[in-house]
Amino acid sequence: MKFNIAVVGATGMVGNKFLEVLTERKLPVDNYYLFASKKSAGKQIDFMGKKHTVIELTEDNVMALKGKVDFALFSAGGETSKNFAPVFVKAGATVVDNSSQWRMYPDIPLVVPEVNPEDVDWNKGIIANPNCSTIQAVVALKPLHDKYKIKRIVYSTYQAVSGAGVAGYNDLKNGIEGQAPQKFPKPIAFNMLPHIDVFMEDGYTKEEWKMIVETKKILHDDSLKITATTVRVPVYYGHSESINIEFEKPCTREDVIETLKGANGIIVMDDVKNGVYPTPLDAENHDEVYVGRVRKDDSVESGVNIWCVADNIRKGAATNAVQIVEVLIKKKSEG
Repeated sequence: MKFNIAVVGATGMVGNKFLEVLTERKLPVDNYYLFASKKSAGKQIDFMGKKHTVIELTEDNVMALKGKVDFALFSAGGETSKNFAPVFVKAGATVVDNSSQWRMYPDIPLVVPEVNPEDVDWNKGIIANPNCSTIQAVVALKPLHDKYKIKRIVYSTYQAVSGAGVAGYNDLKNGIEGQAPQKFPKPIAFNMLPHIDVFMEDGYTKEEWKMIVETKKILHDDSLKITATTVRVPVYYGHSESINIEFEKPCTREDVIETLKGANGIIVMDDVKNGVYPTPLDAENHDEVYVGRVRKDDSVESGVNIWCVADNIRKGAATNAVQIVEVLIKKKSEG
């Protein structure tokens, strides 16, 4: 059984990573249709052994493929998703959207395949890809929540500039050479910014809010008490997170490590006596979530601290979306 896939935003940072991941994972696909803005329309992209001409993203061009696209991978910003995801659904495709546009709609699944793949079953044409920092966190949290029942989470993140796209990447690259920032409100080179997305009325940033509400939705548990501080750091690729977790059930450090080792999509690097712990460079160009620095939190009755690292453009965006498509393909193939 073969399928057809559209990639919307194919010339952007995540769009390029979509193509890289699709090449690696070899899905059963007959045809790919690459869409981008008018500025990139007509561009030739070498992909899967052939040249693809970038199609301008217009309603007419989408509807011209009605019935011919099974899945559409979106990474073109929230406004584009708002306007064009429903058009692709109308044309017969299931959309997997990487923007924040659809994530908190109650009737739209927010999916991480290692955590809640069953949620794709109730999609109505659109499935949301979570925020990059949320994705890696819940991969590590899910097996622990299943075993020990999480009561409270404290997130502290150290997020790479590529999370802000090409412009964020360039701010670090150019800032090292002394140029003024164009994307960030302050210099990011040799600096850290506790400011990702916009500030809200309560003093939290929208990025922090996203991590809180998305974690609850993905884990299907509104009782979780969660707080977050998200920080942009001068790293090109790879988000790092310090996660403090309080459980309802007792745990030991050794049991937590064994639980994480047995979970899908996790690599444990935890041998501090020999200098083994994960860093962004360890995770770069990999799809797994790396966990280390596991230690008991003795300030509560049952709790741990973990250090969690993943490639934000791969697992945090492109790979997770492609994995969602793989789940859908498997379900369709099995009838």
